[in-house]
Parts: sequence; C-alpha cells; structure tokens
Amino acid sequence: VQLVESGGGLVQPGGSLRLSCAASGFTFRNYVMSWYRQAPGKERELVAAIGSAGGDTNYADSVKGRFTLSRDNAKNTVFLQMNSLKPEDTAVYYCNARWTRDYWGKGTLVTVSS
Repeated sequence: VQLVESGGGLVQPGGSLRLSCAASGFTFRNYVMSWYRQAPGKERELVAAIGSAGGDTNYADSVKGRFTLSRDNAKNTVFLQMNSLKPEDTAVYYCNARWTRDYWGKGTLVTVSS
C-alpha cells in the first residue's frame, strides 16, 4: 500500500498550489480520502475529506471557499487545489485513506511566506 503526496513547496501569500496523492495497493474507489495537515507545534487537523464516489466533500472552516478537494477514481488519485494561501496554511500536508483500513502518506511540506 502506498499513498504518495506531491505538489508542496514554497508559495507567497495569496498564491496557489495543487497537491496530489497517488494511491496504490488497495481498492481506491472504496475509500474515503482526506487531507490532514500538521503545523509546527500543533496537532494534526483535518483539512478536507471526500466520499468514495466523489459526491460528498467537507472542509475545515479555515479553508472553506479557498480549497477544493477532488478525486479521480480511474487514476487512483486525489487532488487538493489550494488558492488564496495564507501563512497560517503552512504545514506538512498528509493524505489519508480510510475504510476498512486506515492508510497514511508521508506528507508534503507547504510553506506560505513572502
């Protein structure tokens, strides 16, 4: 089983990034997919989640209207489009798959700074 995140990096405030999470080794279409993040000195928090069919999404209040979560079950990939980034979005972002098992990626660092 693998969840491989990509797309992180350094961006200025107000900028955008698109994170991807490529999954393998399990039946992707059955799993709820989520992104979590953990900022330095803080607990890991849920950013956004999407249902197995892609029709249901929910977002943390702090990212509503700025982040969009989507998935492509044909490509076993989930995407997090992040717009209007703020310094407080700086964190390591983790991909999570949950159904009968709970899988995690190793994370990708997003730094929002001028």
